[in-house]
Amino acid sequence: MIQSLLIANRGEIACRVIRTARALGIRTVAVYSDADVNALHVRSADEAVHIGPAPARESYLVGEKIIAAALATGAEAIHPGYGFLSENAAFAQAVLDAGLVWVGPKPASITAMGLKDAAKARMIAAGVPVTPGYLGEDQSPERLQAEADAIGYPVLIKAVAGGGGKGMRRVDASADFAEALASCRREAASSFGDDRVLIEKYILSPRHIEVQVFGDAHGNVVHLFERDCSLQRRHQKVIEEAPAPGMDEATREAVCAAAVRAAKAVDYEGAGTIEFIADGSEGLRADRVWFMEMNTRLQVEHPVTEAITGVDLVEWQLRVASGEPLPKKQDELRINGWAMEARLYAEDPTKGFLPSIGRVDDFRYPTILARIDTGVEAGAEISPFYDPMIAKLIVHRPTRSEAIKGLRQTLDEGMVGPLVTNAGFLWRLLGHAAFEAGVVDTGLIERNLESLAVRPEPSPEALALAATRLAGTPGDTPWSSQSGLRLNAPARRDVRLADQFGRRFEAALPDGPVFDGWPAEAETGVDEGGERFVLRVARTEGGAGGLASDGAIRAPMPGRVISVDVADGERVTKGQKLLVLEAMKMEHALTAPFEGTVTGLTVEAGAQVQVEALLAKVEKAE
Repeated sequence: MIQSLLIANRGEIACRVIRTARALGIRTVAVYSDADVNALHVRSADEAVHIGPAPARESYLVGEKIIAAALATGAEAIHPGYGFLSENAAFAQAVLDAGLVWVGPKPASITAMGLKDAAKARMIAAGVPVTPGYLGEDQSPERLQAEADAIGYPVLIKAVAGGGGKGMRRVDASADFAEALASCRREAASSFGDDRVLIEKYILSPRHIEVQVFGDAHGNVVHLFERDCSLQRRHQKVIEEAPAPGMDEATREAVCAAAVRAAKAVDYEGAGTIEFIADGSEGLRADRVWFMEMNTRLQVEHPVTEAITGVDLVEWQLRVASGEPLPKKQDELRINGWAMEARLYAEDPTKGFLPSIGRVDDFRYPTILARIDTGVEAGAEISPFYDPMIAKLIVHRPTRSEAIKGLRQTLDEGMVGPLVTNAGFLWRLLGHAAFEAGVVDTGLIERNLESLAVRPEPSPEALALAATRLAGTPGDTPWSSQSGLRLNAPARRDVRLADQFGRRFEAALPDGPVFDGWPAEAETGVDEGGERFVLRVARTEGGAGGLASDGAIRAPMPGRVISVDVADGERVTKGQKLLVLEAMKMEHALTAPFEGTVTGLTVEAGAQVQVEALLAKVEKAE
């Protein structure tokens, strides 16, 4: 067995590999860039090596630095995780040439499956069904147009060297083909340095079915059943599950057998995934499932397979790389229950899923309900340099309906703050009637995006709870001793609250004592439907400058502080500029509401702030 292992990756997958390695008594070495100095995977490993600046092309994608780190620390083997260099045959060969163990398939297998056209030709020879299309060497626009016309529209143009949803164009009519081809080729050349394409029949009700395969150096290959990854947005997976809904035993046997043939055709060793596209218009049928591509690495969604089989796939990887045979034979593998995984991202669905960058002040998800795979913890930074995935939430239940319920409950009871996440979007997606019924295809999200990617308002019950919490903030005495009475003012039974997005709501107070003054700076978080609402008392005084009669200077919108023109303790006059906030490419000067002294200055130039964030206070002169 390998005794020491370097993980050539970061974040969640690095932490995942470290967890299994530690259980096996294997010493671990992490690598990190400038952006990951304080990352969880760095502190979780036995040793860590700095490999360069934050951009991946200067650190995690520099194979020479990673191999040097392994040699310098005495690591025997390198595990590539997924992404970065995990499917780079040249890097795999360089690892072997350096006398290290590569925890992955042979470089020749990676190469064989790396180019889609060559891979499909090999699959046809192995008797694996492939999607109708054109894989030829003649790449002239005229020949490609003729082949597309013969296949029949719609067709899909795909970059031969593509991946990650890039270099793909759907074409619905012959007249649109030439323009789509030119666009696809430009993107392919820019992204992969290769503008060659293939043409496939576009499936109108496509489902993404993939089979986990595993091979060893002794000629054994098994499958660990299928996963359904049809819930996608822009070709990126969002929710995965195993087994696939609607998969009968006959179809499962045919598809999984085809996956094993595909792996054997390239003499495969280690963990891999055979991806199929299925026409789901008439349910899953063996004659309507075709090979699409192979991923020669561990997949992001591997935990759902682990859950239903009881297998640790990373342990299998390490054992196979050590020369051991597969721990189980095919007839020893069984499906047990149903598993689902949701990818929790720091992104805003209401703004085109733009990443939400910044510090994670709070991160809490109930591990009693789900397996949480993450490289993030409270105090971590979501960096602009890497994928903004926060965690994978994985549930395993006896039935599909129970798995859906468990994953929604996990999303509802968990919390990440203050960043905006896609948790509410995932919660609504899991509750969509079509998904609950198992009627899924890769277009489900796009067809329902308007109802899924919304920012809902908190319910009256949530607002009432927030108002009650705010009114009962420890250290304040907000309640009058006489219900229904208040000195010098009518009794109040409601209050206006504002959330972190600047929206304002009326909150009805519950029956009981009457409110007699609100805490000035208090805020509270209420979780509902996967959404986190941060609520505070809405300030009604002042104008767009973010001013209030109590002297609290708040951000009128999310933005970046570009200058701070005063210091704590400084005396200011009414209207004096305190700081400048940049938002939506415009500058907003925040000024003093009256003469007084600056106290509690909380920000400095360059700080990113959320709407209604307290920036400073001005204490009114006597």
